[in-house]
Amino acid sequence: MLLATSAVPEPTAPYWLALPYWLVGAILILALFAAFQVYYWVGRRLGERLYESRIGVKVGRERIAKVEQVVEKWGALAVYGCFWVPVLRHTLPWVAGALRVSYPWYVVASALGCLTWAPMWWFGLSAVVWGWLQLAARSPVAAASVALLAIAAVAWFTVHRRRRNRTPEQQAPAQ
Repeated sequence: MLLATSAVPEPTAPYWLALPYWLVGAILILALFAAFQVYYWVGRRLGERLYESRIGVKVGRERIAKVEQVVEKWGALAVYGCFWVPVLRHTLPWVAGALRVSYPWYVVASALGCLTWAPMWWFGLSAVVWGWLQLAARSPVAAASVALLAIAAVAWFTVHRRRRNRTPEQQAPAQ
């Protein structure tokens, strides 16, 4: 039986660009933290112009207003929570900057978010990729089947979610 721990590379062995696995993970955590600081300061600089920016138009005024309500209610705690919610992860830091959330609290919340969310994805995603590569080395047919099942599951989920989120007008048959 294959142990799950064998799906993750050895922490001190050269992994990517001859850097050890743990150091690559630490660099990725720091890069995510830096990106969140950039998001905050861009949002702070844009302020009200966030709504008219290309990103603001793409996200939509209604969604930004919902995110503003979350930030106003929860403050820096919302910044930590945004790591765990896919849509908020990319919109909340901008809004936090535009709403001028206390920067020291924002730094603490984003640091804690990076330190808890990123390692989970780093180790989890690495285990999935390495496990799939090991499966592909043993049985390319099984690996292709697993990949096709994963693609089918994502496609089904996407279609199901879009159908569920349609408005009643969109669901009515055209006459």
